[in-house]
Amino acid sequence: MASKIKSLLTLLIGLTFIGPIAVAETFVTIGTGGVTGVYYPAGSGICKLINSDLPSHDIRCAIESTGGSVYNLEQLAIGGLDLAIAQSDVLFHTYHGTGDSGDTPGHTTLRALFAIYPEPFTVVARADSGINSFEDLKGKRVNIGNPGSGQRDTMEVIMQAYGWTVSDFSLVSELRSAEQSKALCDDKIDAMVFTVGHPSRSIKEATMTCQTKIVSVTGPIIDELIEKNDYYRKATIPGGMYDNNPTDITTFGVGAIFVSTTNLPNQTVYGIVKSLFDNFAAFNALHPAFSNLTKAQMIDENLPAPLHEGARKYFMEKGLL
Repeated sequence: MASKIKSLLTLLIGLTFIGPIAVAETFVTIGTGGVTGVYYPAGSGICKLINSDLPSHDIRCAIESTGGSVYNLEQLAIGGLDLAIAQSDVLFHTYHGTGDSGDTPGHTTLRALFAIYPEPFTVVARADSGINSFEDLKGKRVNIGNPGSGQRDTMEVIMQAYGWTVSDFSLVSELRSAEQSKALCDDKIDAMVFTVGHPSRSIKEATMTCQTKIVSVTGPIIDELIEKNDYYRKATIPGGMYDNNPTDITTFGVGAIFVSTTNLPNQTVYGIVKSLFDNFAAFNALHPAFSNLTKAQMIDENLPAPLHEGARKYFMEKGLL
């Protein structure tokens, strides 16, 4: 009996020197986009801010470069990603199941955390291409974006509105965002399209390397798209942001949305949102596309998918909703 008591005391004394049991960390992965787009550095910045606040929530973050919005949302729906950045139009159609076929089941577990920044639909053409408007793309060599990307999805919507198919171009390429600027300057394509936040590394590369111009995307067909779809709105690319493009460019665009699913616990989402919004000045400094954002712009009940309850809890506590 005495030996048993001695063994028990030895065990208890040993436990006192082990110290407190560490709390298990939660690991999350953010799906972004191509490395020359804005999603990748934006997601990297968000991840960095989450990780810097690790002691307060025990959430550790990593990012993944992906093909873009469509891929990101598909992976969220099947559990391949925990969080992602996606275009508002792609999120709307994926949530509601209202894509091109019109009969795809909606991924109703998707949830929005907040809007991030505006993404104008941007057409960049070679200066010698004769392209001065979106309509001038017809008959030209155009990169419409890789399958699974938001730029491809938006381009297909516009093509459908114009009654165009890929046969209306002399050549169609499906290059990723990291490849298209080089192709433009190597004279392999006449124009590229990109749905992206500004300034964009890819567009800077194109405008600095060769003679290019950013083309306005306007007209009655675009006006009708904006009128019929709440996730579209008119947008301006400021003059002087890119070399050889001194004047404002009028176009339309969507928004970049930070997205998860109902599978990510409310407490985890609450901790992520708190890390970003409690350190909002640091958030604004993460990327030039974030610099002029306000909390009011980012928090909206009319997002393309329902607001995640973890985010709602934080916004309600802070009086932001």
